[in-house]
Amino acid sequence: MTDVEFEYTDVLYEVEGTTAIITINRPERYNAFRGRTVDELVHAFRRAWADRNVRCIIWTGAGDKAFCAGGDVKQRAETGDYGPTRDGILDSDYLHRLIRDVPKPVIAAVNGAAIGGGHVFHVLCDITIAAEHATFGQAGPRVGSFDAGFGTTYLARVVGEKRAREIWYFCRQYSAAQALDWGLVNKVVPGPELMDEAKAWAREVGVMSPTAIRFLKASFNADSDHQAGFERMANAGLDLFVNSDEGREGAVAFTEKRPPDFGRYV
Repeated sequence: MTDVEFEYTDVLYEVEGTTAIITINRPERYNAFRGRTVDELVHAFRRAWADRNVRCIIWTGAGDKAFCAGGDVKQRAETGDYGPTRDGILDSDYLHRLIRDVPKPVIAAVNGAAIGGGHVFHVLCDITIAAEHATFGQAGPRVGSFDAGFGTTYLARVVGEKRAREIWYFCRQYSAAQALDWGLVNKVVPGPELMDEAKAWAREVGVMSPTAIRFLKASFNADSDHQAGFERMANAGLDLFVNSDEGREGAVAFTEKRPPDFGRYV
């Protein structure tokens, strides 16, 4: 599919110098992703990969409230899925691999909440720069979902087993300062300075040898690439789980703004 044929509705794409900037543009849903969003993100990342002038990618969200609040649970409650996609497949697994495989550094500029699937996104990026007001955490067990692939196994590589289990089991939210202390982010800056800081990092890495960076990224990834197999297996189970009564209870409770009743499923 060419750029002319693909019209973005959920994503913004621009290039400044040697930096591609990809923005999830659904601020009214806290930049939560639906099927269309994933399709557009895949296209945007591949577009940046193909552009020989692009040396680094910045990924952020529109507005100042959220980087990405994960999957659009309201959409899931309304339709039982994340909405239509180009090929009839939710390509979230492929997007995760693409973040890792694109041979250029990916900088997450976290401008607000990075929750659930949005938290997984930033963890998979090479570098994370956060605004002071940003928050981080998982929500899966609260809304009837989980990520038993990179979202857990790779997270444990980043922060350690004990902290990764805490993040997933308790669905707490953590401040940018706490995330910095745990090694979840590389730097924290005032909100108005976030994009300037991210662009400065992108310019700095943009003068490095692209071949050296490509080999370095592949080398860093090699040790954890086997986790993609766990992700595929886990998502096969997730497809079944979200359509169960227990999985639907989480999504419906979220839209009804009430605590979910999971007691009957013990």
